[in-house]
Amino acid sequence: MTKDSYSALTQLGKRVDIPASPAEATIETFENPHPDSDYAVRLTAPEFTTLCPLTGQPDFAVLIIDYVPRDKLVESKSLKLFLGSFRNMGTFHEECTVYVQKRLRDAMNPKYIRVVGLWNVRGGITIDLVVESGAVPSGCTLLPLGKIDYRAGRE
Repeated sequence: MTKDSYSALTQLGKRVDIPASPAEATIETFENPHPDSDYAVRLTAPEFTTLCPLTGQPDFAVLIIDYVPRDKLVESKSLKLFLGSFRNMGTFHEECTVYVQKRLRDAMNPKYIRVVGLWNVRGGITIDLVVESGAVPSGCTLLPLGKIDYRAGRE
């Protein structure tokens, strides 16, 4: 990869304000340096926030994004700005989680993508969502899912 491979990135290394809405956010991608290898990428946003569209109260979630790239990888700063743009937006958990998956799928065209929203309890009920498309290539392993801290091995 050369420096020219990243020249189209407009947000990385620059001061960029959080977009006013997810629709205004730009999801940037860059060339997969290993398109001949199938591998899984996991991105986790443990402090994802939105607002309840009815009450205006904050909703919190852990978003887990797993994908197997084809030709493009998502640039993490643009992802952070995209996810941050939900902070002041009123949306239901289902609408939000599916929207994130569709935007990332459309931006990258991965072989496989799964977005999991593990939403904090609200009114005594948790809402957890999984939306995925594509297929995991044989020989490619995803990290485990669940409401555990898989990095520390706790349940």
